[in-house]
Amino acid sequence: MTLSTASLSADASLEALTQRLLDHARKAGAEAADVLAVEGTSVGIDLRAGRLEQAERSEAVEVGLRVLIGGRQACVSASDVSEGTLARLAERAVAMASEAPRDPWAGLADPDQIARDWDLAALDLCDPSDEPAPAALEEDARRAEAAALARAGVRQVETSAGYGVQRMHLAASNGFSGGYARSSRSVSAVAFVGEGTGMERDYAGESRIFQSDLPAAEEVGALAAERALARLGAVKPATGRYPVLFDERVAASLIGHLLGAANGAAVARGASWLRDALGTRVLPAGLSVIEDPHRRRIGGSRPFDGEGLPTRRRAIVENGILTGWTLDLATGRQLGMASTANASRGTTAPPSPSVSNIDLSPGTASRADLIRDMGTGLLITSLIGSTISATTGDYSRGASGFWVENGEIRHPVNECTIAGNLRDFLPRIVAANDARPHLSMRVPSLLVEGLTLAGA
Repeated sequence: MTLSTASLSADASLEALTQRLLDHARKAGAEAADVLAVEGTSVGIDLRAGRLEQAERSEAVEVGLRVLIGGRQACVSASDVSEGTLARLAERAVAMASEAPRDPWAGLADPDQIARDWDLAALDLCDPSDEPAPAALEEDARRAEAAALARAGVRQVETSAGYGVQRMHLAASNGFSGGYARSSRSVSAVAFVGEGTGMERDYAGESRIFQSDLPAAEEVGALAAERALARLGAVKPATGRYPVLFDERVAASLIGHLLGAANGAAVARGASWLRDALGTRVLPAGLSVIEDPHRRRIGGSRPFDGEGLPTRRRAIVENGILTGWTLDLATGRQLGMASTANASRGTTAPPSPSVSNIDLSPGTASRADLIRDMGTGLLITSLIGSTISATTGDYSRGASGFWVENGEIRHPVNECTIAGNLRDFLPRIVAANDARPHLSMRVPSLLVEGLTLAGA
């Protein structure tokens, strides 16, 4: 159920709002409850072909309530936070929970599990500077556009610039109460080159928590143009079995598939190709996948998870060995394990497991070194669509990029498909050392020896 309209009054706070809704839930008969309140502001400017296509500013407050009664739970949300609506929301949540099926794994954290103190200043998640004026965002978008159009051969450019800040507060009947704010500032560009069936496009984009950390808009526009121009004249590659280098732009998707298979919810359902792989090798020796939710000025950082548990650094894969699942309280109980403090939630649904900041160990070689060493094969810079089996790890994706011969990039390629099995080829990847440090998911370019390539 979602109720809409109304907003948070100027003298109210998200913390007070969560406590008010918890009080209403108790009065309505809830045995346990938690409340997530979110307040956000966003501003966005879009340009297309030199014209202002969209200018948008939005403000919203939303509150989500989860109640638990006798092993049953229900979630409701509203964007009207008037007292009458909150009371009705709590009553309906309790009524819904009373009719819901029993869930033996649902429940809040024990009081001795919840986070009691944290250092928000060390995370530095919110830029204290003023919200940028729409004219300043438009100027960023136009500077990116001008830089792209300055390159001969670029026919059209689409650019965007945006700002956002979101504040949240989570409170529960087990005594947890905490919140924080997170800001973002971004600029992006898409450049179009060529004509007719030979038209190509590519993009570039940057996003940071702090405005002062954001690269110049001109750099973004110029990079989008450079990437698009490099794709002119693309042809289908040869069919066969070749080494494939996943550029840093797309390499994180491979580790994303690994993380998805190590998610406790998938494991508990029996829908993971890693369901029997705990304690076995899933990556080459020397490579680890580390989650660190406490990195400074990084978008995925958080002091506590969606159930109020203190977050911590942990190894998901250590020296190539899968060491643990990603768990929230419910999936941990189902699998007979402790939560890894990885609960994530919005206002409309119960918590579910999700990772925050991820690092794959870097290799010693540069991207250029791997291109030189791969001989003849495919450098992938873009992936399209996917057919990936969650239970077997069979992998098939559309791709485009550049053909490599004798260790040198020869020409762009498109309209091809790569295929293999994740469980087979992930233990054979070779990592470069080019991961970008500001990303929440830091994964370098990855070379895979021998994937099936379907092209011409």
